[in-house]
Amino acid sequence: VIDELSSFKSYQAKRFRSLMKVRPLVKRIVGLTGTPSSNGLMDLWAEFRVLDMGKRLGRFITHYRDAFFLPDKRNAQQIFSYKPKPGAEQEIYRRVGDISISMKTADYLRMPACVMNEVLVSMSDAEAELYTAMKDDLVVTLKGEEIDAVNAAALSGKLCQMANGALYGEDGRALPIHDRKLDALEDLIEAANGNPVLVAYWFRHDLQRIRKRFPIAREIRAGRDIADWNAGEIPVALIHPASAGHGLNLQAGGSTLIWFGLTWSLELYQQTNARLWRQGQKNTVVIQHIMTRNTIDEQVMAALRRKDRTQAALIEAVKANL
Repeated sequence: VIDELSSFKSYQAKRFRSLMKVRPLVKRIVGLTGTPSSNGLMDLWAEFRVLDMGKRLGRFITHYRDAFFLPDKRNAQQIFSYKPKPGAEQEIYRRVGDISISMKTADYLRMPACVMNEVLVSMSDAEAELYTAMKDDLVVTLKGEEIDAVNAAALSGKLCQMANGALYGEDGRALPIHDRKLDALEDLIEAANGNPVLVAYWFRHDLQRIRKRFPIAREIRAGRDIADWNAGEIPVALIHPASAGHGLNLQAGGSTLIWFGLTWSLELYQQTNARLWRQGQKNTVVIQHIMTRNTIDEQVMAALRRKDRTQAALIEAVKANL
């Protein structure tokens, strides 16, 4: 039984290759995941290759890609992404449907209500000009230091940092830009009226700046931290989605989650939300997203919604009507 089967979605990963070496020795296998296609249908090939040795989606990723996808974003001969061919989604769902069963938590367990909210903040004109300069020119001068982004992926990271309020310099130092999100976070913490809040951060400088503003904040890293949070002894807890997104039961400690910095990963996003919005939660869960207007934050949120629709379509296609 493979828990979190989606951790094997990369066919290039060592864990996938290692498992495939011993897979022929396994007579029966079950894969469990709540996020089978967090980055789109391309994720499914490796997961089902593990399950059925390539019977349904093919033994080779190239054959799967050629059969169901078309090149999308590209630069001359270099292809950056693929999009499904017309009718490909339905055919993929049909092929995997006989060994797939989907049970949504909300359908079978008594789940608490969940309220999603967006808290928008705005940069000053000078801060917005700095952001625009980085976006347009891939380089910006901040506090006398020139910082450049070498490619699109690096630019995305830099813009996310700037939206959050700081930017790493060439020597690794965090250079402050604005405190808009910290101010919004302070308002949300005060609005909680003393109830514990869980804050998800993304960059290390986010953690440092939040700690500086809120000395009572404590990062959840070990079993003792989890126990103290669930006992209601931590008023402001900090978690990183990549390290605390899976498997932690935090629903006893509070019901408010605040996203200080968003992630492109739908899987990490949903898993982090599920730390509080899960069975056993006694209160309405409130998930706040602090977003900076006219920045990449809005694109990340839109991308998460688009990916969610793709995944929701997959889950609906194989949903078990028990």
